[in-house]
Amino acid sequence: MALATRADLGVWSAHCPGGHAGWSAQEARDDYRLVLVRRGRFRRRVAGAVVDLDPTVAYLGTPGEEESFEHPTGGDLCTSVSLSATLGERLAGPARPLIHVDARVDLAHRRLLTSTADVEYGLVEALLGLLAFVPARSHPADRMLAARAREALVNDDPSAIGLQSLAAALGVSPYRLSRAFTREVGVSVTRYRNRLRVSRALDRLEAGERGLATLAADLGFADQAHLCRTVRAHVGHSPTALRRLLSG
Repeated sequence: MALATRADLGVWSAHCPGGHAGWSAQEARDDYRLVLVRRGRFRRRVAGAVVDLDPTVAYLGTPGEEESFEHPTGGDLCTSVSLSATLGERLAGPARPLIHVDARVDLAHRRLLTSTADVEYGLVEALLGLLAFVPARSHPADRMLAARAREALVNDDPSAIGLQSLAAALGVSPYRLSRAFTREVGVSVTRYRNRLRVSRALDRLEAGERGLATLAADLGFADQAHLCRTVRAHVGHSPTALRRLLSG
């Protein structure tokens, strides 16, 4: 579904209901596109390399790539920003497996789904700001380690209760994990973990959650004040203000 179209870009909402197994047929696109996940998870394969996508990461697709997709955990809802060749060539650098999605961009992404009044400036600028988080270098071993750590964090694996226990479960030192994760994902393990918790808080607030103490306990924060500080640090708004912003 087209949310907005302009001469040099287009913003689209795409929903995949899932319900099918295995990889889709390979297809080659002829455009540059920034793809963000609104809900759900899926896998993307290009030239034999597979990356997991969820609301904390996005990707920049380039013309000529033969890509296929797999949905092992169900469907997803995505936003795709299609860029002109001139703009895409300016933005595209060396291929990266993923781009970290900052919580402020996540909030802008959510609001895009209910309002397209400021597509030309506010929303597009926020979405394209994702490119600032592309890591400077990429190493296969670090990429795999970061992917395994992300999987544990996203799935609330018991080992992910602390950095030391997570590193032990992955068979590396905390220093090795922290360094590789920051280089590959663009943020520290701690900030990524908090990013996940803030995303879950946004889901609950968007659904009308009013009990902040309960929300803090459910998401593993020390108390309500800890929740409020973390949410404000990531999004720039308090949970109470976010309830108003997301009420529609």
